[in-house]
Amino acid sequence: MKYTYYGQSCFLIEADGKKFLFDPFITHNPLAGHIDIKSIEADYILVSHGHADHIADLVTIANQTNALVIAIAEVADWAGKQGLKNVHGMNFGSHNFDFGKLRMVWATHSAALPDGTCGGNPAGYVLELENKTIYFAGDTALTMEMKLLAELYNLDYAILPIGGNYTMDVDDAIIATKYIDCNTVIGVHYNSFPVIEIDTQEALAKFKRENKVLLLPAIGETIEL
Repeated sequence: MKYTYYGQSCFLIEADGKKFLFDPFITHNPLAGHIDIKSIEADYILVSHGHADHIADLVTIANQTNALVIAIAEVADWAGKQGLKNVHGMNFGSHNFDFGKLRMVWATHSAALPDGTCGGNPAGYVLELENKTIYFAGDTALTMEMKLLAELYNLDYAILPIGGNYTMDVDDAIIATKYIDCNTVIGVHYNSFPVIEIDTQEALAKFKRENKVLLLPAIGETIEL
């Protein structure tokens, strides 16, 4: 299984011969100027919520790949109004796709769409791919709802926001690992804007002191999971 980071909360997971792109925000990210979105391939695009820093490139990439867009119902409806045809709207709960079961889970955040219309609720996802279970939290504060995941799954990886201000910061993310019972975290949603800049070396040290692993791949870097 491969994980490629494209900055902010955008990343690609390659597993079981499929490509899963999350929260496409690349061309407007000053740190991702070297990424050519025309080169990105995807079979599925999963959207956590409707803020611009998570969907700015959704329509462009969905049109070029014909990927199935999976999102909360209101974001899915908005995507349809942008001309996208291959869209699956859902809400909190599970659905069996051709790649397996996907669960949409609670996130604590706001969620209006770029045009100001209702974006429904923010969300996260749990996927089971190649005998590994991965939790993407989306944009969220620390929430007790996370404790349910430890009862439902044995998580191998958690993809968590760590930039603070709009989401959990590093300290809250460490608490979240205890709630979800997962010791390996991939950090997202940090450094793209001044208000969410972090000291990455300090973040790595904090996780290490808790006997946990924080992975911070560079933008454009691919790592094996």
